[in-house]
Amino acid sequence: MNTWAGRTAAEISAAVREKRVTPREVVAEHLARIERLDGRVGAFRTVRAEAALAEADEVAARGDFAELPLAGVPVAVKDNLAVRGESTRIGSAATPDTPAAQDHVTVARLRAAGAVVVGLTHVPELCVFGTTDGVLGIARNPWDPARSAGGSSGGSAAAVAAGMVPIALGNDGMGSLRIPAANCGLVTIKPGRGVVPAGEGSTWFGMAEHGPLATTVEDARLMLSVLAGTAPATRSEPGTPRIAVSLRSPLAGVTVSRPYAAAARDAAGLLMRAGYQVRRADPPYPVSLAATSLIHWTAGAAADAQPLDPRLLTRRTRVHARVGRPFIDAVRSGASREKLRRRLEPFFTEYDVLLTPALARRSPKAGPWHERGWLSNLLANTNYSPLTPPWNLTGWPAMAVPCGTLPSGAPCAVQLVGRPGSESQLLDLAGRLEERNPWQRTAPMD
Repeated sequence: MNTWAGRTAAEISAAVREKRVTPREVVAEHLARIERLDGRVGAFRTVRAEAALAEADEVAARGDFAELPLAGVPVAVKDNLAVRGESTRIGSAATPDTPAAQDHVTVARLRAAGAVVVGLTHVPELCVFGTTDGVLGIARNPWDPARSAGGSSGGSAAAVAAGMVPIALGNDGMGSLRIPAANCGLVTIKPGRGVVPAGEGSTWFGMAEHGPLATTVEDARLMLSVLAGTAPATRSEPGTPRIAVSLRSPLAGVTVSRPYAAAARDAAGLLMRAGYQVRRADPPYPVSLAATSLIHWTAGAAADAQPLDPRLLTRRTRVHARVGRPFIDAVRSGASREKLRRRLEPFFTEYDVLLTPALARRSPKAGPWHERGWLSNLLANTNYSPLTPPWNLTGWPAMAVPCGTLPSGAPCAVQLVGRPGSESQLLDLAGRLEERNPWQRTAPMD
């Protein structure tokens, strides 16, 4: 019977530091759960069973053991971040299968805090799409295995939602943390620019940020503090933030389905009853936002594809990169992102936080989307996730928080967006939602 698999990172770390359990025991239980469940979920590209157990023993032998904020906590890492001794495939046959010489800075910080990397998780090729599938595997939503876990941090989200790890590392260039978190009933925060170091690898011209996937606000806060290299983020300064609620899709022609609109209304009601100032108000999204998003999305993929053999890329990725190639220089300049920031800044002077649905509808069915045409993928992605990209373009912090359920029984979610530097304030609001409307932390897979 599992004792520690399914516990939070905070609970595990406290128990390890107090010597109620050893890091090896914790890691072994999670590895056993991965072996039992991942055939149904498809979260992991590779599992580091022997290496993880050895690293757990190294954590137990450390002299600073009692001070480690993530002592003995198993963590999964998205397969676009270097893990020493493992290859970084980024979901593609075009990337080299050679071991990384050193950890990405975020992985190094997790390990320095006592975390143990148990494996690398599936992503769509070059982390481009909002469904995690490709030649290396398909990640399914543990709450609804017929549906995709989302992308591009889909494998990491699926691993946490299935209780195979308590926390996981991902990143977000157009919603790649918030989309799978919303699908899988998790808490995540895409921090603002500069909060977590970018390190080596693609940042999609500064739009992508590294962040946590967790089952509780406490764990998200704890992991963010480790990634940022700061003391654990405390509650923000006193005051009642002014909250705007918007149910409008930022992209013209894309509508928000009833369950996601209802989740945002419910979250607004919870916050109103908690004493917050809440008003209906829509940000002044420009009509050109769809084109701006598409240009940046495709240009990021084009830049990442440049050093790779196009013959080894899937068709949807080749087309996506080809569309974006002419825009690389314009996107690199950052002019259109600065223009969007200037347009939206007055709204965030009047309001402190924006509350929206996290998604427009549930994720597409799980399957080989990488074998389908580019237009099919474009439409599927755009129609279900129009609400996340604006906040990568601005570089402002944004969260996904579970709220309610879909008709299928899978989790629903809302998005919280704030000004630069408002990460603690967003976490506070998420914590208030968690207190007033607690969610089931992991999918019932046993």
